Amino acid sequence: MKEAVAHPREINIDLVNAQQARRILDRIVGYYLSPILWKKVKRGLSAGRVQSAALKVICDREEEIEKFIPQEYWSIDAECSHGGKNFTASLSQFKNEKVRLTNKAEVDTVLNAITDKKLTVSEIKKQERRRKPPAPYITSRMQQDAANRLGFTSKKTMMVAQQLYEGIDITGAGPVGLITYMRTDSTRISENAIHMARSYISENFKPEYLPETPNIYKAKKNAQDAHEAIRPSDVHRTPDSIKGDLSRDQYRLYDLIWRRFVASQMTAEVTETLTVNLSCEDYSFRANGNKVLFSGFTEVEKQSKSEKTTLPSLKENEVIEVFVINPEQHFTTPPPRYNDASLVKFLEESGIGRPSTYAPTIDTLQKRYYITRSGKQLIPTILGKIVNNIMSNNFSSLVSVDFTAEMEEKLDKVESSEIDWVNMLEEFYSPFKDLVEQAEDNIEEMKGILDEETDYVCEKCGRKMMKKLGRFGFFLACSGFPECRSAKSLPLGKCPKCDGDVVKRASSGGKGAFYGCSNYPSCDFLTREVPSERNCPNCEKLLFVKKIKGRGEELNCLNPDCGFKVELLDDSPAPQEEEQDS
Repeated sequence: MKEAVAHPREINIDLVNAQQARRILDRIVGYYLSPILWKKVKRGLSAGRVQSAALKVICDREEEIEKFIPQEYWSIDAECSHGGKNFTASLSQFKNEKVRLTNKAEVDTVLNAITDKKLTVSEIKKQERRRKPPAPYITSRMQQDAANRLGFTSKKTMMVAQQLYEGIDITGAGPVGLITYMRTDSTRISENAIHMARSYISENFKPEYLPETPNIYKAKKNAQDAHEAIRPSDVHRTPDSIKGDLSRDQYRLYDLIWRRFVASQMTAEVTETLTVNLSCEDYSFRANGNKVLFSGFTEVEKQSKSEKTTLPSLKENEVIEVFVINPEQHFTTPPPRYNDASLVKFLEESGIGRPSTYAPTIDTLQKRYYITRSGKQLIPTILGKIVNNIMSNNFSSLVSVDFTAEMEEKLDKVESSEIDWVNMLEEFYSPFKDLVEQAEDNIEEMKGILDEETDYVCEKCGRKMMKKLGRFGFFLACSGFPECRSAKSLPLGKCPKCDGDVVKRASSGGKGAFYGCSNYPSCDFLTREVPSERNCPNCEKLLFVKKIKGRGEELNCLNPDCGFKVELLDDSPAPQEEEQDS
């Protein structure tokens, strides 16, 4: 900082123009489209250049899942033994062509040909592979790894990173900023930081873990290089040395950042991969193995928990005994729903938005109740699908991935002085304004489209209660509004302790939502476990989703007189996690 103050430079007007163009473009889109949604659907909704494109990505994936038709296929594994060691070989080819078995009849044909016969080693391939260390974190990569490894949402990752950046009170040192700025898409690190990392590696590892020259990482196209990559401010301040001064979340994220930075300046991992082809009649089986010859950077950063697979010592033309053949039926699965990590990765690879926009975009979609979370999955709500249909049908070019990425590219060209920012905005505004005027005429009135009459009776006036969509999801409101303003949370199911209903409530201490009985305070039931959409088969009370470490999830009846529980299988209904107005 002192160096920067001592050597000021002229303001880069191209950067200023690019920033102005971005802000104006986003406001043009948001200020024109949001009022249309207010007028046609309901107040409080919003649309945006990046937000609407991200919503379309999530909704398109959900549509793929809904239309998906599973296809049957089979695999055949041969359990083999050689030299007292067992290994598995999988059917791979028939007459040198890839095998795809689609029904039981095809499987039986293969089994008839190979049953009670031995395999012969036809080919052995050994290959040494070097895996270079990954670059230090940029914002999007940090968000992805924090989601995959730590279970953090993008919003939580940025919140914790902000705390580490602003400073933590370290014993004996006072407030210390532990990491560099956390909003960046540059992999560059300073010469001082490189020297610091290499010094640490030299002091704490054998010489072979330190490369002869520093590892330099190439930035992606159009990366903004204003800030370094995300790294610890002092690499000698190890995570374990300050663990007592950090919260659990702070420690885990700092540990992730610290390990990635140190690993980025270490040598490559060297592994040996072994591929063995075994033949039987016209069929070919394949077994794979691998082992680590030199750990390299993985000595610091364990990127995978998968165990290495070793095969017995084999030679070509050796005959291998088969003791079990396992045919297994499978069905193709639909593409997975997006989670924070996969959505951020898609947006980044598609050129949509910037590192600083990913977390706020996902957060905004949740706040508008366009999407909800089921575990780590991002699922579009009915409201989200309605808004996406409006945007896709009336502003298809605006919410397309290609258009959004193209606008980002134009903004980058403004930054590099290739195009004029005013002309760029003028080219966008005229056709956009025409689209807005057409949309105002074409979009039908949809206010109250999701309102639904229920059997619940208003406790104040006796009228029927209506299921309505509010800012935080569905709730119950009196059909006599505005004469009667009675409203309450939507019941999710019967309370495990009494005859009341389970409703969602907000914690006054800001610790998130919890679930309690509508008869509170006469009934003291409350839990942070998420209600499912299923009732207990024994007592017909609501079942709750409980996470079991190392085993996944199970459904539990919290009725103390029942205690029913069952493992939550993949085909079980997803737990309900809608926000309710209280």
